[in-house]
Amino acid sequence: MTQLAVTLDLDGVTDKAGLMDRCARALSLPGWFGRNWDALADSLGDHTVWPEGAVEQGLLVVVRNWQPYAKARPDEWETAVDVFGDAVDRTPELSVVLALGGTKL
Repeated sequence: MTQLAVTLDLDGVTDKAGLMDRCARALSLPGWFGRNWDALADSLGDHTVWPEGAVEQGLLVVVRNWQPYAKARPDEWETAVDVFGDAVDRTPELSVVLALGGTKL
């Protein structure tokens, strides 16, 4: 079965707040999403807040244009990668991939 693909485009993101806003938009997270690392981890593993169709199909999050953010905020990016990785480890129906190419470093 093919997973529902969602693009998380980080073009122009320069800080954690911007990352959380993009995650909230891309994943259609509810208004009460806390915009912090724990809330992101919880949301990634919580099928009840996934986009429509993802529960049945699984969820594939494709992260694009991440390189400038990773370079500008390496500590934040390391935390983000840990959060994504932990969520994938805990949630078999979830995949998070980093799109290569299009670097704007």
